[in-house]
Amino acid sequence: MPAQTNAIDALDPSWLIAVEEWIEDRLVLRGLTISGDLDPVHVRPWSTVIKVPTVTGNVWFKANGGATGYEPRLMVALSRWVTGRVLTPLAIDAERGWSLLPDGGPTLRSTGADLADWAEMLRQYGELQRETIPLAADLMAMGVPDQRPATMPGLLAGLLSRPEELRIGEANGLSAETYARLQSALPEFTEWCAELEAAGIPPMVQHDDLHDANVFLDGTRLIFFDWGDASVSHPFCSLLVTLNAASYRFELPPGDPALLRLRDTYLEPWTEYHDRDDLIRAAFLAIKIATVGRALAWRRSLTGVDAAARRDYGETVPGWLAELFEPQSI
Repeated sequence: MPAQTNAIDALDPSWLIAVEEWIEDRLVLRGLTISGDLDPVHVRPWSTVIKVPTVTGNVWFKANGGATGYEPRLMVALSRWVTGRVLTPLAIDAERGWSLLPDGGPTLRSTGADLADWAEMLRQYGELQRETIPLAADLMAMGVPDQRPATMPGLLAGLLSRPEELRIGEANGLSAETYARLQSALPEFTEWCAELEAAGIPPMVQHDDLHDANVFLDGTRLIFFDWGDASVSHPFCSLLVTLNAASYRFELPPGDPALLRLRDTYLEPWTEYHDRDDLIRAAFLAIKIATVGRALAWRRSLTGVDAAARRDYGETVPGWLAELFEPQSI
């Protein structure tokens, strides 16, 4: 696959010069010019986002770091397949993991979204997912991670085979007890994955960080962005982050009827072909399995980062693995 560029290079003036030259060249092709200073609004080990003023409004540059450089290719593929539901890049550099994006307008969060808005977000997101079913194999071929249920036991075993990355017994790492519990849970986890696979819902794109700050509002249409954690997996795995975020945003305890209504709104279209109780069981399993998926997403984000970044964010991988044993939002 194409090489990755660590986005933390945004702190290097020579890197910024190269970025500005690349942006200028791409804007010229569209008859645009930069009209002010570049403004880095988000600098993290896994991505850098820069606001770029032009004579007709802002555009946005993003550099993917770690092992998340597939995002530009994914955005192009989705924009061709599900027109109007994602941002269409103005330009990408797939080798360096760079993209230039139009302004998407206000986020759903900035509008003060309520639970009804979250339900509509899940409804439109589910539509997007189902449209990508034929695209799954192509996405994996272009480097989008394969996190289908059948692959997950091996991926969990791979994580557990690297105890040094899980910081066993260290501050913000896995306790020895939790590590042993995860090892002993592998057979049960494998059974969950097999059951979810057998539920008969095909793999499709899965955002893995879906909440109201990663969605633009364009009239009544929602535009989904920030696909750097995405994978091809069981679609219901998306519910982990979304329901957790809704629980936090609206101060709802696990199992609150409002969270169950959000879940059911998302599941409703699948009831045409599947029993509702079976779908609820599948959602429960997918949310459990998605905790390992989140650990994998963070591991990709932290691939190749320096010691300081690993110290600052190194608890994320073991932290998400430990969530496997915690009560979920449904």
